[in-house]
Amino acid sequence: MRKEFFAEYFKDLQDSICKKIEETDGQGRFKEDAWKREGGGGGRSRVLKNGNILEKAGVNFSAVFGPLHPKMVSSLQLKEEVDFFASGVSIVMHPMNPWVPIIHMNVRYFELSNGESWFGGGIDLTPHIVIPEQAKWFHQQLKKVCDKHDKSYYPKFKTWADDYFFNTHREETRGIGGIFFDYVKSKNIEEKMKVFDFVKSVGESFADIYSHLMVENALKPFGKKEKDFQLLRRGRYVEFNLVHDRGTKFGLETNGRTESILMSLPPLASWEYMYDNKSYPEGKQTLDLLKKNIDWINY
Repeated sequence: MRKEFFAEYFKDLQDSICKKIEETDGQGRFKEDAWKREGGGGGRSRVLKNGNILEKAGVNFSAVFGPLHPKMVSSLQLKEEVDFFASGVSIVMHPMNPWVPIIHMNVRYFELSNGESWFGGGIDLTPHIVIPEQAKWFHQQLKKVCDKHDKSYYPKFKTWADDYFFNTHREETRGIGGIFFDYVKSKNIEEKMKVFDFVKSVGESFADIYSHLMVENALKPFGKKEKDFQLLRRGRYVEFNLVHDRGTKFGLETNGRTESILMSLPPLASWEYMYDNKSYPEGKQTLDLLKKNIDWINY
């Protein structure tokens, strides 16, 4: 299967997600910034600002290629210099109402000129204020997606997400997790297409899952305490992306497109010195739930 086949799919996925999210928001429209990469390839960065529900949302597509950066050669423990091709869709959405959660999704394909290739991706949710029944619903949707393809996927990829989306310097998870997978390789074309079918299911589940959460929470009333806590939680989100996220760090270290890489950051965030988590009871409950290995399906 030619690598351009996967890129075309991801481009169509970007289109369908943007259309659905615009319909759900009811006001905001994505503006496209088409760009080219000096080393080869390019992409389409789409950002929605100041919508009815979403304050800032990004849906990025890219298909880039060229010589593999020395840092990547080292991290993959390759013994020779190779060319690469990478394509995928990356999404982060920051709502205005603190009761609507932040969401992240990424699906991607990577191929080397030595014949190696793999898929990666996942979806995870970062509520500003955790609503347990919605956390349970979110994980139920992801389990359904996984179980259609392999019943081992959800427990394996759920644990991977818990371990990956973890602010080690605070000993807390970024949110309520989700699924995360990477370096999923295949022995033959038949196996490769089965993995791709799973990746498609993940990507195509995003718009319906998040639209439901947008509609469910967008009209909930909130005040200064909720807004202040939202900004604090956004700050923790920023900390993870800049300190721990491998994709962000690698992109910035290898001269990736800065605007697209930092699209994931919220428009506003805050950091309060020695935050007193007793000052907002709902906030304390949320912070108490930012732990690995919570069985949300049976919560």
